[in-house]
Amino acid sequence: MYFGLSEDQLFFQDNVSRFLEDHAPLDVIKKITEGEGQNLQKEIDSGLVNLGINGLLVPEEYGGLDLDLLFAAAVSQSLGENVAPFSFLGPYVMAPIALSHGASDEQKRKYLTGIAENKIKFAIGFSEFISARNGSGITFKNNKVNGKLMFVLDIEGATHLLVADESGCIGVVDLADQNIEIVNLTTVDKTRSYSEVILDDVSIDLLEKSLKDNFVINKTIDAGRIILAADSLGASSALISKAVEYSKERKQFGRTIGSFQAVKHMCAEMAADLEPCYAFVWHAAHSFDNIPDESRLMSCHVKSHVSDVSKVIAKKATEVHGGMGFTDLMGIHYWFKRIGVNRQNLGLSLIHISEPTRPERIAYAVLWVKKK
Repeated sequence: MYFGLSEDQLFFQDNVSRFLEDHAPLDVIKKITEGEGQNLQKEIDSGLVNLGINGLLVPEEYGGLDLDLLFAAAVSQSLGENVAPFSFLGPYVMAPIALSHGASDEQKRKYLTGIAENKIKFAIGFSEFISARNGSGITFKNNKVNGKLMFVLDIEGATHLLVADESGCIGVVDLADQNIEIVNLTTVDKTRSYSEVILDDVSIDLLEKSLKDNFVINKTIDAGRIILAADSLGASSALISKAVEYSKERKQFGRTIGSFQAVKHMCAEMAADLEPCYAFVWHAAHSFDNIPDESRLMSCHVKSHVSDVSKVIAKKATEVHGGMGFTDLMGIHYWFKRIGVNRQNLGLSLIHISEPTRPERIAYAVLWVKKK
């Protein structure tokens, strides 16, 4: 029996890849990450939206394509493979999932229709629920929100913010509010945006169903983890291809380095380690919509496993390139750093392995401090 992407999913994935190959080659990515390609960034954003990415997971009744998470995983794989400087996880995956499962009918009409029409774009501030950091924290009271959010995802170009408190309640904040302060954070991954958001008595539109239990926020985070795994999968695939190509061109001692047994073994090990991850990611995405009893476990395990495999592949692919792998000329570091940040986002591997069925609030080393 064949288990893999359908023709429609492959078609969607190929369209995204072809667009990025034409409009976002490495030279363009370098300009954007150096702050010199604002017009180029707009072209990439508008081009991908024109392909229908914004309405991918939005129900048909609100103007979307009403597709499942496996389509989104296929797209994310292409975005990772091309290190696309594009906000996909927050506005077009986690936001539609949260709203579809937690919003009232009126909220769905307002926000989901806005996403499908490309009039509303969400950033995601769930760090308070997943884990906390000294000096941060938010509170909801009388339909107002106060506090500080760390590592808000995809706020660049966003119009609204989905925010969650420690208990898992979710609300929508309009980023046009005058009482919001946004501080851009600098991370090693320059292809996506991360921010700190300070909220001072800001109005919040709470999602009714998220007030009852943690189903909505857990479902949303599960989807995000699968999409991050797919992104790392694509990035790892690209690194292997680049390592193999380089090994066929680079010569030492009068021979291509690909003819050396040590290099052959490294490339073979990377390919063998990554191959099972394709089916793993696809099955996790399939389980999200079709096997609810396995969905949480699969999302945690796929994020954990692919994160660890991708980390090793990023290291080996850089080593195949030798000293050139550390230079900006080759651009290997864009994939390397993207994989590294994906490992951190929405929880580290330790969290997924140890608590796949409960809200994760484990602190990790110096980066995160669990609240008492």
